[in-house]
Amino acid sequence: MELTNKNIAITGAGRGLGAAIARELCAVGANIAVIDIDAEAAASVASDLGTGNSRSYACDISREQEVNALFKQLEHDFDALHGLVNNAGITRDALMVKPQKDGSFKTMSLQQWQQVIDINLTGTFLCGRAAAESMIRSGGQGLIVNVSSISRHGNRGQSNYSASKAAVAALAVVWAQELAPYGIRSMSLSPGFTATEMVANMRPDALEKLQKLIPAQRLATPEEMARTVRFMFENDYLSGRDIGVDGGLRL
Repeated sequence: MELTNKNIAITGAGRGLGAAIARELCAVGANIAVIDIDAEAAASVASDLGTGNSRSYACDISREQEVNALFKQLEHDFDALHGLVNNAGITRDALMVKPQKDGSFKTMSLQQWQQVIDINLTGTFLCGRAAAESMIRSGGQGLIVNVSSISRHGNRGQSNYSASKAAVAALAVVWAQELAPYGIRSMSLSPGFTATEMVANMRPDALEKLQKLIPAQRLATPEEMARTVRFMFENDYLSGRDIGVDGGLRL
């Protein structure tokens, strides 16, 4: 896909990886719909892009009515949608079960489980469905990228997050099959540990230990992930696959 004047929606684009993807795609001529639950953060990123017809939108992607209204607004504002990057995600880490000295158990709560599933998985589904409808109405030809994670292979303390990220990678395969007749591709990206705000909040000793486990001996940069997303858009024969950008790490 030639990205000049193409309209790309990115969720969770108010900071971190989403903002980096917005900057990368805007730099090659795309118009960006910067979507985030934080309206001020989204507006700041859209303003910083500075070129093209980029705009910001506030949306809780776990809420069906908000998502449907958002994509109707996008059709009005951009006429046609050519891409969606399902980047929005949260963590609520905890061990599933941890015995305590007094004989009780500390567990991952249902709320911790559900919050992650609602945003990471249900939100991805709702946005993907709405984007696909929009692309088909405007004549097809587009790409949906689901941002998964190296944790999709399973990571201690992340039952909720690992399950959600494995699921969105699987959705990319399903959608590639279902949407191909309309000229719509679907991919997933599985970043390794990346220098975003989420990782930066780790304890320094834990972060140092983590980096020693990575064969590349460092964290990825958000810009490296963003360039991979750009590659997915620009190579029209890529579909139904996950690309892992993880510095050689295997969990």
